[in-house]
Amino acid sequence: MSSSYRFAVSGRVQGVGFRASAQGRAAALGLRGWVRNRADGAVEGLACGEDAALAAFRAWLQRGPPAARVSAVEWSPASDDGQTGFLVRR
Repeated sequence: MSSSYRFAVSGRVQGVGFRASAQGRAAALGLRGWVRNRADGAVEGLACGEDAALAAFRAWLQRGPPAARVSAVEWSPASDDGQTGFLVRR
C-alpha cells in the first residue's frame, strides 16, 4: 500500500549533511518527495511510497547521519503532491 507523510526533525540537524543523507536514503528506499531546512533549525519534508519503505525511512530519520543529534521526529499523514523523485529544496 502507498502512503504519504509530512515529517519534521528537530535537534542538531542543520549543517550536518542531513538533507543530502535523507535524499540518498529515501531514493534507496524508492520513496518520492522532498526535504528542506526550516528557519527554526528543524528539517522538514514529505515522503511518499510503500508503507514498508516509509517505516524504514522513519526509523532512519530518528537517527539521521552520523553527525546529527536528533531530539524529535514529527510524522503525520499527508496528501501526495505528485512529486517525482526525492528532492532537496532550498
